[in-house]
Amino acid sequence: MRAVEFQEYGGPEVLKVVQAEVPEPGPGQVTIDAAYTGVNFADLKARAEGYRVPSLPFRPGLDVSGRVRAVGPGVEGLRPGQEVVAFVNGGAYAEVVAAGAATVLPLPAGLDLRTAATLPTVLPTAHALLHEVGRLRAGESVLVHGAAGGVGTAVGQLARAAGAGAVYGVVSSRDKAGHALKYGYDEVFTTGTFADDVRRVTGGRGVDLILDPVGGDTLRRGLDTLAVFGRLVSFGNASGAPPWQAGQAELSAQGRAVAGLSVLGLAQTAPEALRALAERAFHKVVDGTVTLPVTAEFALSDAAKAHRLMGGRTSTGKLLLRTAQ
Repeated sequence: MRAVEFQEYGGPEVLKVVQAEVPEPGPGQVTIDAAYTGVNFADLKARAEGYRVPSLPFRPGLDVSGRVRAVGPGVEGLRPGQEVVAFVNGGAYAEVVAAGAATVLPLPAGLDLRTAATLPTVLPTAHALLHEVGRLRAGESVLVHGAAGGVGTAVGQLARAAGAGAVYGVVSSRDKAGHALKYGYDEVFTTGTFADDVRRVTGGRGVDLILDPVGGDTLRRGLDTLAVFGRLVSFGNASGAPPWQAGQAELSAQGRAVAGLSVLGLAQTAPEALRALAERAFHKVVDGTVTLPVTAEFALSDAAKAHRLMGGRTSTGKLLLRTAQ
């Protein structure tokens, strides 16, 4: 089978198409004949920095949709030929993917394999940011960094459906603002001025909930724009800055809170919780609450092109690799 992997860290050019043996499912696993694979920023960080890479060579990829090829010992509820969508801890840039059965879900009725491949990482993340971790209440305001990306596109729609009082987005350039405004955002700011913009539109009050995948200085400035009793949820460190810290002195005076979320971590520590979260989140696509646009699609052999597009910070929505020939 064909797969895409890298044997050294670097730019998109280190991604190479290789011939590999077809995996066999072990206990509690299934193998999937992949149809589509999602491209995520975590894939780029793995390739460039070794993020969550245990050893080289490494095959990236977290999202996959396709059909069950084979079922390992102890697996129930899944069968060969069944259409599924799965979250895997790497390895999805391949024609056949091995996955733990706990994070493999039968394709929800009404979804096709192409749409399904956009969901496993993005939609549970968006749902948990707002509800399970962010605890959004009707009438509250939300500020979302990366508003034009996959998670941001989903969050805007989910927040609007949940009755948010105002949904503000932050993008890296004004070119992306139009995309975000189509998907639930009231106003969209740019990274450099967002703190001043928030104070302006809220009359100095601040926002109730901030969702931040950037970290570093962006997170620090975000803390200063929280309303009384506001919450900030960190779900990444795209800036590459040193790990952030927030102490009692910064939080307690106005009852602010900081929380974190990693769907990658959740898949390792609590896969059943991730499965239940994914089922809740996927329902929001089935019932029409959320639409996740595929803004670019590439052949598996063109994975480097997908990485260049995402790495250039000009992409919006979700990028896919077309895995099946």
